Formats: sequence, C-alpha cells, structure tokens
Amino acid sequence: MATILMIDDDSDLVSSMRTLLEAQGYAFHSAPNGERGLQVLCEIDPDLVILDLMMNRYTEGFRVSQVIRDPAETSPFARFRHVPIVVFTSIHKTTPYRFGRDEASLPVDAFLEKSVPIERLLQTITDLLARSAASRDGSAAVAAP
Repeated sequence: MATILMIDDDSDLVSSMRTLLEAQGYAFHSAPNGERGLQVLCEIDPDLVILDLMMNRYTEGFRVSQVIRDPAETSPFARFRHVPIVVFTSIHKTTPYRFGRDEASLPVDAFLEKSVPIERLLQTITDLLARSAASRDGSAAVAAP
C-alpha cells in the first residue's frame, strides 16, 4: 500500500482527498502547513507528496519543495529527494503569476490545477508512483496502491 502525504491548509479539500485516496487503497496523511508537513514527512516516509503552493505564505509550497529537493548531502531531508511531489494548487486562479515545474524555484514532478478532473489526478499519482518504484527497484514494476 502506497502512502501519500498531502500538505494543504484547505481542510475541506484535504477531507475530500482523504476519502478519495483511501477508497483507492492508499494510506493518507495530511499536514496543514509547510512546517508541519516537513515534520510529518520525516515521521511517515511517504511514497508521494501532494503539495499546495499558497498556505500561510504565498511562497510556502515553493519553499517546501526546495527543502525536500535540496541537493546538499547534509540536508536533513536528503532521504526524501526521490519522493515524487505533485503540486495541486489554484495559484493561477488567484494570482496573475504563472508557474510550472522548474528545477530551481519549483522542483516537483507534476503541476496540477485544483480544477483538474479527478481521473487525471489519480492517473498522475499512479504514474509517478510507478516511475518512482521502477527507479528504486531498477525494474518496470507498477506501484500498487
């Protein structure tokens, strides 16, 4: 069973995602902000992170992704660099700025708007978990929920 961590301050969305993902067979954990999200990351060692960008601060999700992907060997989060990160945000609806995956400012594996169809969200999660499992195992095995 794959474990998913969702870092998002929208409690209604988190509750809906919990219901959806647990129904798909995933273990689901959440955190309401970046600081707590990094703590939970260390506690549960998830297989995938779903990350909002705008929480307590507009840049909070950016910071969390950069901390997780920090290339420094001394980073306390080095063991999580391989964990896929899916940005799940409404930033394009609430700001005039446009963002996407970027190794320096937003080092993530997928960028999805919160209006994305559920099927696409689930497919993105499935694909990233399979790719992550294959890269760790050196095989083409598909990660089951």
